[in-house]
Amino acid sequence: MTLKLDTIIIFVKDLESLNDFYVDVLGLEIIEETPGQWLLLGAGGCNLGLHQIGEEYLDESNEDTTYETNTKIVFEIDGDIHVLRNDLLSKNVTIKEVMTWDNYPYLLCDGEDPEGNVFQLKCKKV
Repeated sequence: MTLKLDTIIIFVKDLESLNDFYVDVLGLEIIEETPGQWLLLGAGGCNLGLHQIGEEYLDESNEDTTYETNTKIVFEIDGDIHVLRNDLLSKNVTIKEVMTWDNYPYLLCDGEDPEGNVFQLKCKKV
């Protein structure tokens, strides 16, 4: 038997806000959608699923809460990482400086979506 990663699902508080972020800001393609409940996005070799958290799990006392997570979603890009980072900064996306290491063939840049989920941009050094 061979395992193949197909989809990563993130349970989200505000599906509409994350739809706007991943589709309008990052440019992922909608593959499947159940309004208010589910969004499946094409992200290259693996899909990204956004699943609305059930109301019984929502904490309505603080709507602007972001969540700490031990997961990072990595998107490999084929363009200029500095240009994309500046574009995201202009759209008020929280994103760190571009970094790399000696003898490592990639440039990396970490950011956060509106709910605090960490994502990373990765591109080959030229």
